[in-house]
Amino acid sequence: MDILTTSSSLKDHFLIALPALSDGIFANSITYICEHNEYGAMGIVINHPLDLSLGDVFHQLDIENVSRDHSGQILSGGPVHMNRGFILHRRTDDKWDSTVHVSDQIALTTSQDILSAIAHDQGPCDSLVALGYAGWEAGQLEQELGENAWLTLPADSHIMFNTPIDQKAAAAVAKIGVDLALISPLAGHA
Repeated sequence: MDILTTSSSLKDHFLIALPALSDGIFANSITYICEHNEYGAMGIVINHPLDLSLGDVFHQLDIENVSRDHSGQILSGGPVHMNRGFILHRRTDDKWDSTVHVSDQIALTTSQDILSAIAHDQGPCDSLVALGYAGWEAGQLEQELGENAWLTLPADSHIMFNTPIDQKAAAAVAKIGVDLALISPLAGHA
């Protein structure tokens, strides 16, 4: 097995599910990769909404004096730790208790203090809240890429934060001129 080099990392990229992943949690998904190295990969699915709003989460966490109606949907971020919150957001100068800088523009926070700030309109200008994440063991993502399961492309923060949930995958593949309907679920190798 080849060791993944920094230049081949998919960190700060989108994974778009191809027809080979037509069943299960990743069907029609677009996943933002937060980490990818020789030990595996971690990402957040950014286009699978749950039947849960941000306001519902504030209520469940007893965050009071919410500044406005927060009806934004919570996302199903993936099948790992589905009871744990992950907040993707634009990087700010604010210091949250548990933040990892994914790129020059994007950060991932897992602490409740950012949710309180969002509830009181003091959080980052753009954010997505997800329950759970997607994880791959060492070499697993590379194997799935070889099996024609994913299309990869550099992440676009406008698509991540400003495109309607049901249009994110189409907007991402449109950037590279791909029509998912024309892609075979079978991998071909010369």
